[in-house]
Amino acid sequence: MTNQEEDKIRKAFAAKDWNDIKASDSWQIFKIMSEFVEGFEKMSRIGPCVSIFGSARTKTTNPYYLLAEEIAYKLTREGYGIISGGGPGIMEAANKGAKNGGGKSVGLNIVLPFEQSSNPFVDNDKNINFDYFFVRKTIFLKYSQGFIAMPGGFGTLDELFEAITLIQTNKVAHFPIVLVGKKYWDGLITWVKQTMLHEEHNISEKDLELFKIVDTSDEAVAIINEFYSKYLLKPNF
Repeated sequence: MTNQEEDKIRKAFAAKDWNDIKASDSWQIFKIMSEFVEGFEKMSRIGPCVSIFGSARTKTTNPYYLLAEEIAYKLTREGYGIISGGGPGIMEAANKGAKNGGGKSVGLNIVLPFEQSSNPFVDNDKNINFDYFFVRKTIFLKYSQGFIAMPGGFGTLDELFEAITLIQTNKVAHFPIVLVGKKYWDGLITWVKQTMLHEEHNISEKDLELFKIVDTSDEAVAIINEFYSKYLLKPNF
């Protein structure tokens, strides 16, 4: 644990009087509100898009980087906009594919002490920076009409399961969720089926229908297109 991490823990346990708490929390509320306002205002003008999640650590030579770029390119050629986390890795690949496809390339960037910085393929007027993960995730989910989950780490799992949970609980519409890379996701899905479903009965068999798993860009794009055609919807840009 670094000195900076230890300082954060000490600060969290430090004694505070009511005035300190009230002042700090009040100003934090205004900061959170400002992020929501900026996100709502910018995204409401962009229209529905497909979000692509994935690791910030994926190298440009990695097959998953190239696959994410290909998926984004094909989606934009079909008329969809692309939302990514705005950073490097899979996020950069998604924005690069969108840019090369002539589509809208949105970046919802999070300010982090490591890894994250805005990639050069995000449209200048569609680059939004956040300090709070939960605000960023709200914007992701509110303005996405489809979700592509590429291989990633804890952040990707957080975004993926948030989307699944909101659809499962009918808090958002049943938009398509596509996991790309059967080999990568196999261990997780096996655990979900064996442990969560069959052993502990924490989910139902029907919950497994909330997402699809594919290996190719054509399969991923086909699922998004099938959803739109089924409900007689078209991209609105």
